Amino acid sequence: QVRLVESGGGQVQAGGSLRLSCVVVGGTFSRYAIGWFRQGPGKEREFVAAIRWSTGSTEYADSVRGRFTISRDHAKNTVYLQMNSLKPEDTAVYHCAADGDPTYYSGTYYPQMDFWGQGTQVTISS
Repeated sequence: QVRLVESGGGQVQAGGSLRLSCVVVGGTFSRYAIGWFRQGPGKEREFVAAIRWSTGSTEYADSVRGRFTISRDHAKNTVYLQMNSLKPEDTAVYHCAADGDPTYYSGTYYPQMDFWGQGTQVTISS
C-alpha cells in the first residue's frame, strides 16, 4: 500500500511561485509514475504533470508546460511540483497520485492512478 502526503500549498499573487511536495510512503514504487492533478472550483479534476520514478521522464499538461516543473528526489522519496508564473486559473486543490502501471500509447501517457493523497489548496489572487 502506497501512501502520499502533499504539502506546500498556499496563497500567492498572480505571477508568483509555489513549490508543492509529495512524500511517497510504503510499497515498492520503483516502477511507478507519480503525478499531480488539480480540481478547481466548479471544474473537473485534470492532469497536471507526471514523472516516472525510475527514469525521471516527465509529462505535462499543455496548460502548465513551460511554467511548472516536476522532479523527484530518490533519497527523500519525494516528488516536487515547482510552479512559476502562477495565474488565477491555477487556483485548485492539488492532489498527488501514484500510477502503478504507467501506460503509454504512441508515446502519449494515459494516467490511471492507483493511490491518491489528500490534496493541498493553492489559491492565486489577481
